[in-house]
Amino acid sequence: MRDKATETPFTFYFNGTAITASTGDTIAAALLANGITTTRVTANGTPRGPFCMMGACYDCLVEIDMVTRQSCMTRALPGMTVITATPANSEDQPMLPRHSAD
Repeated sequence: MRDKATETPFTFYFNGTAITASTGDTIAAALLANGITTTRVTANGTPRGPFCMMGACYDCLVEIDMVTRQSCMTRALPGMTVITATPANSEDQPMLPRHSAD
């Protein structure tokens, strides 16, 4: 179990906006805690975001360093840059293998 009292907040960036997160937070959890609910846009322009929070639905896709990742399965790291996944930037991009959030 995490001890929030001993964790140091840090910042990462989503679409150029500074996002506050804590050690161990996934990108999805940090975005939701900061009021951001859309992480990708479908080919027909429909916004999508974290839904299942366990890596089953793929609605929370984001792009990190030109690679599409599931934000609910990817730990937030200090200084990382994350952008909204769109068909233009993720359609032909391979997803990295799924890794546990632990």
